[in-house]
Amino acid sequence: MTSDVLEELSRQHWMHDLLSSLEVGIVVLDREFKVEVWNQFMENHSGLTPKMVKEKCLFDLFEEIDKDWFKKKCNPVFELRSPAFIIWEQRPHLFKFNAYRPITSQSQDMFQNVTIFPLTSLSGEVEQICVVIYDVTLEAVSKQRFKAANAQLKKISRTDGLTGLFNRRYWEEMCELEFKRAKRTEQFSSLIILDIDHFKKVNDTYGHPAGDLVIKTLAKIIRTAIRETDIAGRYGGEEYTIILPDTDVKNARMVAERIRRLAEAFPVEYEGQEINFTISLGIAMFDMSFENYTAWIDRADKGLYEAKEGGRNQSVMMT
Repeated sequence: MTSDVLEELSRQHWMHDLLSSLEVGIVVLDREFKVEVWNQFMENHSGLTPKMVKEKCLFDLFEEIDKDWFKKKCNPVFELRSPAFIIWEQRPHLFKFNAYRPITSQSQDMFQNVTIFPLTSLSGEVEQICVVIYDVTLEAVSKQRFKAANAQLKKISRTDGLTGLFNRRYWEEMCELEFKRAKRTEQFSSLIILDIDHFKKVNDTYGHPAGDLVIKTLAKIIRTAIRETDIAGRYGGEEYTIILPDTDVKNARMVAERIRRLAEAFPVEYEGQEINFTISLGIAMFDMSFENYTAWIDRADKGLYEAKEGGRNQSVMMT
């Protein structure tokens, strides 16, 4: 055996050891996307040995890879000698591998960041590219948890705990935004304030748990009766507020009456007892003369007062 052969065997040996020791996936592809190098990481996670993948087309081996998309990512690497990057936020993985620690990572699949860079030959041409796969499952799951926790905290900060509607603080923020939008666009918008008639009597007769159930039931009725684009909140106690964007007098009254009739028609069942309840509502159209959003709320509140004074279980439109 010549010294050149021994030297080449030695070189291949340390290269094999190096590629096997890396905690990243190494795949070398030619211009036909046939596999030339496949390291231990890739073997461990795919179950395919280098002999099994050597000179095989990557897309035949892994059907989950979007062929057209991946070729578009690789073309600049071949032609412009410019590296390409794929991050898990854009695409969770290139290779659908199981997570290395599925129990602790709380993810079945491995999240991956991928770098694709050119391998230049002695002639200066790029005939191969190297695809490096990084396992970023722990980082990805941690970031997802953080985002989910933040989203939950954000939701809690905006939501009334009993009804699931917006709380007063956040609803007023939304009301101010709608006021400014309506002022700017001069479009229709309506606001409803409503509360439960004789609610103190409900609490005194049936107890506060029953009163809470009535409050929650009315919140469900409101959600059923309004559009997804409408903004409902619990303003305090047994009082509710609703913003109806792009809604004129006629349609605002229809919504108010729909809610009133549903409340009257569906008594609450509590510990074998039937609790009937009604509501009163005040409605105010947006008016360009309002100086601020609180003036709009005050106008609707006056309608609610008139509904109460007029005998309750009715809606009053303020003009």
